Amino acid sequence: MVKLVEIVAADATIDLMDITEVAAELEATVEAARGGLLAIGEEAAGRRSGPDQWSKKEILGHLIDSASNNHQRFVRLQHDKLLVMPSYQQVDWVRTQNYEGREWRELVEFWAAYNGHLAHVIRHVDESAAGNVWKTPSWEHNLGYLIEDYLSHMRHHLAQILGSSAAA
Repeated sequence: MVKLVEIVAADATIDLMDITEVAAELEATVEAARGGLLAIGEEAAGRRSGPDQWSKKEILGHLIDSASNNHQRFVRLQHDKLLVMPSYQQVDWVRTQNYEGREWRELVEFWAAYNGHLAHVIRHVDESAAGNVWKTPSWEHNLGYLIEDYLSHMRHHLAQILGSSAAA
């Protein structure tokens, strides 16, 4: 069983979820959320709760961006021990891609399909790569941490869209 590990200090580690467990949890989270997302109407999906708040479409668009960025990390970190890539400018990405101009159902189905593929990628991660590191100018994390954090990040934003039941 492959354990995902986050290096906390040179001589200390914390065991995280097993890779196959993360993949299964990702699939279960997407399946559980999909119906609730599809039940949201087009108008409600595009409505912002405040002037500086994202709509549900934009939050889901952010999750699509997260999938896209993490897909690169998950694959590249299996081939490179150290990957230097910038973080992404989430507000700019959401604005540039105009998720408000997309149909809600299309966004939901694309998000679900992309995450199905990411679950497949995660399930087949090379265990020897779990400690490979993605570095930005501000911080660094290993592949194991990035995989588990991806699921946590998704659940946080699904809870914003659907309510606290999506965070489970």
